[in-house]
Amino acid sequence: MNRILTVLLLGILLSACGGKKQETAASEETNEQAKSLLQGIWVDDETDAPFMRVNGDSLYYSDSQVAPVRFSIRKDTIYLHGNELGAYHIERQGQHIFWFRTVGDNVIKLHRSENPEDISAFSEKSVEVIPVYTEVVKRDSVVTFKGIRYRAYVYINPSKMKVVRTTYSDEGLNLDNVYYDNVMHICVYEGKKCLYDSNITKQMLEEVISEEMLNQSILSDMEFVKVDAQGFHYL
Repeated sequence: MNRILTVLLLGILLSACGGKKQETAASEETNEQAKSLLQGIWVDDETDAPFMRVNGDSLYYSDSQVAPVRFSIRKDTIYLHGNELGAYHIERQGQHIFWFRTVGDNVIKLHRSENPEDISAFSEKSVEVIPVYTEVVKRDSVVTFKGIRYRAYVYINPSKMKVVRTTYSDEGLNLDNVYYDNVMHICVYEGKKCLYDSNITKQMLEEVISEEMLNQSILSDMEFVKVDAQGFHYL
């Protein structure tokens, strides 16, 4: 195989559901009284476990892997301005009570914390990033085509490129998790001669995957499929 090898790339992606919604409530006036009532720490009615902390315009979750989010209250709806806009109807609100309905038609019932130790559930550190790989993964494939022996290598390299991906809790609440993306490195050798050597990133797939999906995706793997007259094929 004397000509330059071609590589067919089909990305295996951790994709998100849907794209960024338009903030249709942007022109509505903020309910400052309701926003003021929400300041503080709130715990779940059933478990008494800390659920969220509200400070200024920011809402923090007790789960350190969920990114804090900016919020606003307009009329009887709380809006979470995260990776995707979440809008939740407020069922009840007072000095010590806050109930709101999620997209899963579940009512999350919270009451104001009276335990000073609940503040420890909310880390002052930045959100914990979820790694798919914690170290470089190497794969080695030996193949023969038309009597010639080739060796192909794939390296999965964790990076520090952050990807914010929206997921939904069992109750129907949208949450933003932060992941590290990966960079693939592919090289193909015929004996000691290097025929192909290149880094592969998810941006190379922008012509076949929508921008919304690509922005909330990570390049999670690269697998050798076959070799033929067109070159080496990877999934």
